Amino acid sequence: MKNIYLLGATGSIGLQTIEIIEENPDDFNLVAISGYNQLDELIDIASRFSLRMISVKNEEDANVLKKVFTETTIVSGDEGLKELATLNPGDKDGILVNALVGMVGLRPTIEAIQIDRTILLANKETLVVGGHLIQELLEQHKSKLYPLDSEHNAIWQALNGEDLASVKRLIITASGGAFRDLSREELKHVTLKDALNHPNWSMGQKITIDSATMMNKGFELIEAAYLFHIDMDRIQPIIHRESIIHSMVEFNDNSIIAQMAQHDMRLPISYAMYYPKRTPGLTQPLDFGTIKELHFEEVDYERYPLLGLAIEAYQQGGSKRAVLNAANEIAVSLFLENKITFLDIENIVIDAVHNHKVIPNPSLEEIIAIDKEIKTQIRFEYDR
Repeated sequence: MKNIYLLGATGSIGLQTIEIIEENPDDFNLVAISGYNQLDELIDIASRFSLRMISVKNEEDANVLKKVFTETTIVSGDEGLKELATLNPGDKDGILVNALVGMVGLRPTIEAIQIDRTILLANKETLVVGGHLIQELLEQHKSKLYPLDSEHNAIWQALNGEDLASVKRLIITASGGAFRDLSREELKHVTLKDALNHPNWSMGQKITIDSATMMNKGFELIEAAYLFHIDMDRIQPIIHRESIIHSMVEFNDNSIIAQMAQHDMRLPISYAMYYPKRTPGLTQPLDFGTIKELHFEEVDYERYPLLGLAIEAYQQGGSKRAVLNAANEIAVSLFLENKITFLDIENIVIDAVHNHKVIPNPSLEEIIAIDKEIKTQIRFEYDR
């Protein structure tokens, strides 16, 4: 039985992970969970399991939970996430599922690597801002890092048993997001409600907005470069409206292996949880009788400027990626608060990245400081 330590239990990935655990109680044991401040959801989850630990954002919420779950350790803040990630350090069957959203996911990933814990990663920002740190730590420890994102999970599956030296390029598919059929002029008038209406996937608010700007795909390109140790110029994004092919790998003999499945996140989650086994019955099979066409389109970088900016930030290296993420996080927050327009997200992120002087190979402390500084500056400007 594998013990699961779950960061981000109340989000989309977290809830689907819990669904898999509940459907397979002989295979998985949920030991600890974190949630932001969704107390009702956390109480509901915790009431169904015998948890060792619950982590929440602030001490006030922690005090509420302490009264409800008197035999469970309740922790809070960034330190709480660290405690959860390293709970039971000698647990050889322990798996950390990092389904947090935002830069807050970096430190617990680092802490888990340092105790040689297997990590299932859905937190994009861990590799976007700290990929160089993670890469170095993985070389020093026995920890394994497996991707949960459908695109990277698909590449992982396609590469299984293959010689990495024979890889010609990675092809990462993108739905195009909620506004894929709108012109730049039409984007001036879109609303928050419009942006949250993803054509294929049911996801959290931030990742849905990131999908509409294609920043999400930019993050995935950076992730892929670190996960699979491949140059950015050998990673190609492509628009695939149906989200049936989740990614492809092209080899040096020009053959291509594609991973296909329903757009159901339980498949990549279960693949990583059960690895190296596969388990049947979690998702519906593809019905090729109903799939009449599969569409592919080249990405228009003028239409999606943040995608090109992400590539630029990766190529310039250093602290540019931390600025990219911080500016995007706060810009999306401002949009969700109806304080800026959809196109303002792009302007804020582009200005922040272009105005930043690069710090080569930033430390964790420098990344955290940059993140705080960028978010504070942008928040102050738009909250006035």
